[in-house]
Amino acid sequence: MEFLCLKRFPFLVCFSISLSLLGCIARASINLPENTTIPAVIFFGDSLVDTGNNNYIDTMVKADYPPYGKDLDGGKATGRFSNGKVPSDLFVEELGIKPLLPAYLDPSLQDEDLLTGVNFASAAAGYDPLTSDNQSVLSLMDQLELFKNYTTKLKKIAGDKRSSEILRESLIAVAMGSNDIATTYLLTHLRQLQYDVTSYTELIVSYASSFVQGEMSGNTKRLRCISMDDLYRLGTRRIGVFGLPPIGCFPFLRTLKGGLGRKCVDEYNRIAQSFNEKLSAELISLNKQLPEAQLVYMDIYHNTLDVIQNPQKYGFKIGNKGCCGTGTIEAKYICLYTCSNVSEYVFWDSVHLTEKAYRLIMRQFLNQYLNSFI
Repeated sequence: MEFLCLKRFPFLVCFSISLSLLGCIARASINLPENTTIPAVIFFGDSLVDTGNNNYIDTMVKADYPPYGKDLDGGKATGRFSNGKVPSDLFVEELGIKPLLPAYLDPSLQDEDLLTGVNFASAAAGYDPLTSDNQSVLSLMDQLELFKNYTTKLKKIAGDKRSSEILRESLIAVAMGSNDIATTYLLTHLRQLQYDVTSYTELIVSYASSFVQGEMSGNTKRLRCISMDDLYRLGTRRIGVFGLPPIGCFPFLRTLKGGLGRKCVDEYNRIAQSFNEKLSAELISLNKQLPEAQLVYMDIYHNTLDVIQNPQKYGFKIGNKGCCGTGTIEAKYICLYTCSNVSEYVFWDSVHLTEKAYRLIMRQFLNQYLNSFI
């Protein structure tokens, strides 16, 4: 869709009009410092932040059916793994950019959407390529290739100078890793014959930060995955990477591994914390190597854990079960019916949080980390 602007009008006039219109529907609750702009938000990741890309690929991992999305835009299931908005949406909403962050593969995507940010996340993806391959979803390398396609389109729409400014000033976020640890390593044991816990967490941290080379079937094959270097070379500078949440407190893992009392699985939480410590250290190191970048480790572990363990403190009643079905094991296509009082629950299904919980945590998140990007 072309902008309806006279050819003699500068592009920035059209762009300003677009932003003004967006301002009418997206009210910021986070105030940026004076003379600071975040024109767009870009997300990579898994089901924590996927806003519907999996709807358009051949995979069983989808959320484009009820009761998912029952509290979003009249109850439409859009592929978001929650009852409403997910963290990527809340980032753009809280920053006053727009109400929702659209999936890049959505065929209804407009040129205007590209100017203010899109989402490349794919539910069930992981840093480890094996994680994504097993679920037939977009690997992080696939997401990076889509991002390269996006930058090409952005240049055609905005021109070289403005597109470079958008990429440089935008907030880029990467949110994944839970599927690597919880599924690929701990539940299916697909990597346990090759790696102990320490070496596997080191592996996926290396996947997150750089290119990886390995020997496969006697032939040298370069296994590429997204890196901060890749994003940096493509012109981005403000890059935030989510740590892992307390996966041992996910309702389905409590059910499977938490005993009769369905307690949080401390061993799994310690693995998540170990990964987070290594990721944080790696980003500190990369900041020294990429002096123009602001690479920020964003700790989602402790805020989420506090909400889960102390639900009443935050206006919830139930933190150990989801609203969907029995709340103990249901997710994805076995999430067939829900509770009548979703506002009382921290979790929507046995893995993902409710919009209310996400909104609370993301607001704390942005208030805590936003200045680190500026």
